[in-house]
Amino acid sequence: MDLQQIKYFLALARELHFWNTAGKMNITQSALSRQIQSLENQLGIQLFERNKRNVKLTAAGQFLKEKWEVELNKLEFIHQSARQIQLGESGTITISHPDSISASLIPEILSRISDAFPKLKIKLVQVLYENQLDYLRNYKIDLAILRDINHAKDIQSKKIHTDHLAIVVPEDHPYQTPEDLTKETLASQKFILPTSDEGSSYSDLIRRLFNSFENAPEVHLHSEFGSTIIALVRKGLGIAVLPDSYLFHEIPGIRFIKLPLETDLYINWRSEDHNPVLANVLKLIVP
Repeated sequence: MDLQQIKYFLALARELHFWNTAGKMNITQSALSRQIQSLENQLGIQLFERNKRNVKLTAAGQFLKEKWEVELNKLEFIHQSARQIQLGESGTITISHPDSISASLIPEILSRISDAFPKLKIKLVQVLYENQLDYLRNYKIDLAILRDINHAKDIQSKKIHTDHLAIVVPEDHPYQTPEDLTKETLASQKFILPTSDEGSSYSDLIRRLFNSFENAPEVHLHSEFGSTIIALVRKGLGIAVLPDSYLFHEIPGIRFIKLPLETDLYINWRSEDHNPVLANVLKLIVP
């Protein structure tokens, strides 16, 4: 069994079609069949159920697909780190971040990195809250900027910035200042809120806001994306609670009413990651 056989297996496990997989891997269909059969013989495991029309993974094949995908990511990360060590300050770093800082903190961070390491490639992604730490552990991202406090022992975390929560309303809305928010006035409002995530300290912060008014908001809509929420507020479909960093998006027809509640931003990375590029970037970001 060699690494190439595992790559053939993973490609077929994704495609579930010998002809398509062979074309993508630049080998003949018969050669692909031989490689898969050889792998099955070496392992003593049937990986696929196949007939003339269909190919599907066995339970054992599905298990190995999930495990080998992670292990290959780790191996590729090791190889990439070796290349980066040889090349010095070049390579690629992948950063996930919330939509709220796309126009505020992210341009500032990227400016620092680009000035210091002009050859470094930077990939920005946005990942759902519940997937962020798994993406870090599985080497799909290198840094995760979150509004949530991290308690995982294998992930390092450092606060890098603080924003405030804000009530977001259409420009013609009667709310003008935080003092306009009362238990009585809030009772008549329809809210558009971020999707509530169990265990999220950011979601807890929003809950504390409403608890302070002894009010359970009428939530009209939920969205994972703040920019979508703002567009819905502008359309008059409700009001929202978002970080005031969205002010940098400069969207007309919207008013932000800053609240005294703070929302912190944390940079997160793998505790045992010794990638020199990551270390250099962290020096620029972490205060």
